[in-house]
Amino acid sequence: MTSTLSPNLARLLEVADRATTDAPVTVTGPLRVGVDLGTAYTVIFVVDESGLPVAGAYRFADVVRDGVVLDYAGAVDLVRRLKSQIEQRIGRGLTTAAVTIPPGVPVSEVRSHGYVVEAAGLECTAIVDEPTAANAVLQVADGAVVDVGGGTTGIAVLRDGEVVATADDPTGGTHLTLVVAGAHGISFEEAELLKRDQRNHARLFPVVRPVLEKIGTLVADRIRGYDVEQIYLVGGTSAFTGIADVVASVTGVPAVVPGAPLFVTPVGVALHDTGGDAG
Repeated sequence: MTSTLSPNLARLLEVADRATTDAPVTVTGPLRVGVDLGTAYTVIFVVDESGLPVAGAYRFADVVRDGVVLDYAGAVDLVRRLKSQIEQRIGRGLTTAAVTIPPGVPVSEVRSHGYVVEAAGLECTAIVDEPTAANAVLQVADGAVVDVGGGTTGIAVLRDGEVVATADDPTGGTHLTLVVAGAHGISFEEAELLKRDQRNHARLFPVVRPVLEKIGTLVADRIRGYDVEQIYLVGGTSAFTGIADVVASVTGVPAVVPGAPLFVTPVGVALHDTGGDAG
């Protein structure tokens, strides 16, 4: 479906998409940093004092699953390397960051996300659930923000700009990859590469549609009883062509995918960093 998001938001996400190149960036003034520890991708974004993305870096890695840090040392090393990559681009050090968690994870896992950030050399200033982080960018007053990640689908219902309900369900991009691997008789790694290439989406769609419908059913269950007029889909899995139409069909509620959906949440969590590193 065609996005009804504001021109300012469209510009911000276009800037975010460009910010992940390797080109050097000259920045001045305070910076805020966001770390998104996902099941499939770990992403770091830096925004300036106006909230505009200035640099980002991301990498596919299996160090976190469904909000649980499985490989602590690997997660720390990954965040440290992405941090260093950005620091080299902007020519200055980063000292603070906010980090994401899926809604409803155990307290011990909330802490572990913060510990990863701290061990990578960043003071953790905030720990924010993924849909709430995403809404710092989307600025949804009334509706539902759905973060479809690699392992889970996080859902937040908003009324008058306030989160009134959150949930997290164990279905996401990994499940699409498993279905593709089974249907084509290939390894998980091969299926993941196949799924990530947008040129393959049309032929893969019939295979993954049941998983997309399940995601739609999960969303429908979580928003039942609330007056939701629009669903906003973010997270890496939301980049799969056709997901918005499937979710809209299952829920009966219009659904949109903003540009660069993988970057919405990490940019949003950067806006929660209260450190304001002045360089």
